Amino acid sequence: DKCVKFESGLRPDIKQLIGFSEIRDFPTLMTKARICDEDGKAKSSYYKAMNDRKGKGLDRGKPYDNNGNGGGKRKQGNGQCYKCGARGHIS
Repeated sequence: DKCVKFESGLRPDIKQLIGFSEIRDFPTLMTKARICDEDGKAKSSYYKAMNDRKGKGLDRGKPYDNNGNGGGKRKQGNGQCYKCGARGHIS
C-alpha cells in the first residue's frame, strides 16, 4: 500500500519515530514525517549553536591581569595610603 511504500523510503531516524504508530492515512503520515524532519533539524541546529557558543569562550583571555600577584594581595609599602599616597593612614 502507499503508506508502507512511503515509510520504507524514510530516513531511519524518522522511520523509527513514525513506524510504531502504524498510520494508514497517507496525508497524516506525510504530515507526521514532515514534522519529525523539522523537529530533527531544529534540534540539530540548536545543539550546533550551543557548541559554537561554548567553543568561543575557550580562546578568550582572562578578564584581569594576575601577574603572579596572589589573590589581590598588595605589598605593604612604606606606610602610604593606597588611594591618595599620603603617609599616616592606609585605606
